[in-house]
Amino acid sequence: MTLRRVSVDPLRQSIEHLGERLPRRADATVLLDFLEDDLREGLDALGDVESHFTELLAALRPGALSPRTLVDASDEALVLKRLVLLEDVVLRLRRRMSQAAGLMRQPPTT
Repeated sequence: MTLRRVSVDPLRQSIEHLGERLPRRADATVLLDFLEDDLREGLDALGDVESHFTELLAALRPGALSPRTLVDASDEALVLKRLVLLEDVVLRLRRRMSQAAGLMRQPPTT
């Protein structure tokens, strides 16, 4: 018998935990979906920004150091786009978290 390893998605678990605290309504379900999407999008963008800085550090290693390596590593086009996206996602997350807080304060519907 082979045991299948189930991977745990901490982001999904967090969304489910929040969902348990919100009223069982369609608008709450939609909010949770948008919140999860925004969190994933933000984390992906943040990962790209982190990769950019990792590449910059790698270009500064003694064995890699050359004018060409420095110029290639400093190409900021992608990271700047990701930073703009990240700013947008942070603003959306703030709005969605406020919406979730408002829903949490509402009495449960029957």
